Parts: sequence; structure tokens; C-alpha cells
Amino acid sequence: MRLNGARIDAASRPVKPGDVITIALDRRVRVLKVAGFAERRSSASETLGLYEDLSPPTQEPTPPELSPAPREPGTGRPTKRDRRAIDRLHRDDEL
Repeated sequence: MRLNGARIDAASRPVKPGDVITIALDRRVRVLKVAGFAERRSSASETLGLYEDLSPPTQEPTPPELSPAPREPGTGRPTKRDRRAIDRLHRDDEL
């Protein structure tokens, strides 16, 4: 984390309006400029006015398709009957 370009170790460092905070989060860098403070905790939509996002625009990777791969009927997991038949085959091979 950096405050006005200087690396800081303590997260409790006081900030004032106009300060620039740089944060590295999972290969993504956010640069925020403090615009003001709230008297008490509030919703996310109300907090948007308390900072300016100076981060460079990034190209987000497209999420992979979440649907399962198509499968032919009958090619799923073996049933209990199928497993018993497979076990019988293996048992016969051992003899």
C-alpha cells in the first residue's frame, strides 16, 4: 500500500482529503484519491462520492462458460448394477 507515492507499513496511517492511496489487489492495482469523509458508516452507493478512482482501465478476462460439457446419454457415472458387474470382471481376472 502506498500513500501519496510513499510505501507505508501501518494501515492506521491517517489520511486527509486530497491524498492518493495506491493498493495492489490480486494482480490489479487500484489508485484512489480521497475526496471526503463520512460522519458514520453508510451504504456503498453513498460512499462512491467520498473517493475518486484514478486506476487505469484494465481489460478483465472473460469468465469461462459455466455450463457443463455436453455428454451422451449413458456415459455418466456407473450405476450400482454397473459397478457390481465391473467388480465381478476384476475378480474373475484375478483368478
